[in-house]
Amino acid sequence: MTRALKVADREKTAERLLNSSADKFYDPEVDIDWSAPLVEGLRYTPEHRCSLYGTELWDRMTPEQRIDLSRHEVASVASVGLWFEILLMQMLLKEVYRSDPTTKHAQYALTEVADECRHSTMFARMVERIGCPPYGPRRHVYHLGKLLPVIGYGPALYGSILVAEEILDRMQRETMADESVQPLVRMVNRIHVLEEARHVRFAREEVVRGMATITKKELPYQRWLIATTSMFITRSIINPEVYAAVGLDRDEAHKAALGNPKWHETIQWSGERIMKFLDEQGLVGKPGMRAWRRSFLLG
Repeated sequence: MTRALKVADREKTAERLLNSSADKFYDPEVDIDWSAPLVEGLRYTPEHRCSLYGTELWDRMTPEQRIDLSRHEVASVASVGLWFEILLMQMLLKEVYRSDPTTKHAQYALTEVADECRHSTMFARMVERIGCPPYGPRRHVYHLGKLLPVIGYGPALYGSILVAEEILDRMQRETMADESVQPLVRMVNRIHVLEEARHVRFAREEVVRGMATITKKELPYQRWLIATTSMFITRSIINPEVYAAVGLDRDEAHKAALGNPKWHETIQWSGERIMKFLDEQGLVGKPGMRAWRRSFLLG
């Protein structure tokens, strides 16, 4: 395919996504009833998706502690999601800075930034509404994250975006259909899932185009970058401070979660689709295999 055809194809995709964005979008400020009371006795995430589910520590917890852990874990996931979406916005704006703003591609990137601004505000409001701290990633990961918009480029950049988005997407799709979960959490998840589908399409096509032009010399760096970023994403989803918040020993619980086969299964399940795609595109391989295994995305 010639460069002109590739550009034309990219523009067609961007135009379709722009039309879809104009046709269907949500404003969490008005589409969510933030004043509605939380429902006593309902969980905040499906029980089997809690990081300690299936451990001896979980068996010793009271039903109230388990619900409270789900509350703090959903706050951790949301605040880590917010952190990564802010990094994503920086990366997209960096792309726009180098682009012709009159192209549909650049205009859709700006539209996605607008979506992510609303999503970040929505996640922040949910964390505040359920009465949890904005955990975010651990401090060293937070500082390392500042490097990603600087060192990230090419298919690994968009692939890293996909790992974060698609892991969260699969978890949220399950949660929004679970009537045992708080209505507020389900509505936040529903809005994010519906709008994130466009972002996933955009990023997937960028990965395919990028891999078609990447050189053999660049490929090891691309594989290392996406594997390392993915490892930090999956291992940051649950901040260890959530365990202390529900009366558990933080270090003991964190160790139990990291060694929990059920939690490993949850991460692997949430990343099935994106890992298959990345493998097909050639982004899963040496020198990133150790990081992929540490991410729990590979068995």
